[in-house]
Amino acid sequence: MSNTDELAKILKGSTKAVFFGGAGMSTESGIPDFRSAGGIYSQSLHQKFRPEEMASHSFLINHPAEFFEFYRQRMVFMDAKPNDGHRALARLEEQGILRAVVTQNIDGLHQMAGSRTVYELHGSSLRWPCMKCGKVYPMEYALQEENKPIPHCTDCGGVVRPGVVLYEEGLDDTVVKNALRAISEADTLIVGGTSLVVYPAAGMIDYFHGKHLVLINKSETKADAEAELVIREPIGQTLAAAVAQLFPQ
Repeated sequence: MSNTDELAKILKGSTKAVFFGGAGMSTESGIPDFRSAGGIYSQSLHQKFRPEEMASHSFLINHPAEFFEFYRQRMVFMDAKPNDGHRALARLEEQGILRAVVTQNIDGLHQMAGSRTVYELHGSSLRWPCMKCGKVYPMEYALQEENKPIPHCTDCGGVVRPGVVLYEEGLDDTVVKNALRAISEADTLIVGGTSLVVYPAAGMIDYFHGKHLVLINKSETKADAEAELVIREPIGQTLAAAVAQLFPQ
């Protein structure tokens, strides 16, 4: 039995599946990951600061102009579209197999593909709240030429920042609580496109006590030995092929 056949069989018997995804989920949509050889954090972007520093809360506060230049250049992908994997997950939710998507990504592609229950652990690059009054702006507002180098709120004049979790910031308690509940209640957990090295998100899979653990990732992870099925193929192709078996057109 092929990996695709096995995955389709597992999904067919599931009614409370959860997908837990990382940056590898969006690479097939043209968004680079962070830690691979060609990832965002492997690139030398600035003579004085490392990329991890530039994506931190203190850098936003102390060097706002440089922060926004870095963010606009390296963290915004306006042309990215959902790939076959995003669409496959939306179909699984529609058919009552998938309960939720828990994602470390900030690109909003799961929602664009049609997924309704999505827990964004690291926030969303599509929503930009004012740091002073909380008014939320779309990403397009912050990218307008007249809002460079630092976008400001039209109501109170506060700085408008990306609604993502930066280094030195904590995850949203409500999002974490909902994600952990979904994982703990799942009968199947599919982990895809994450190296499982970034905490606290990586520790969330420890809350899974269901029947089937599936790992889809190009490189080895800490959870490989515990998984029922480990797949080293591209996530989008793998999910799409399994869903096509379940629901042929």
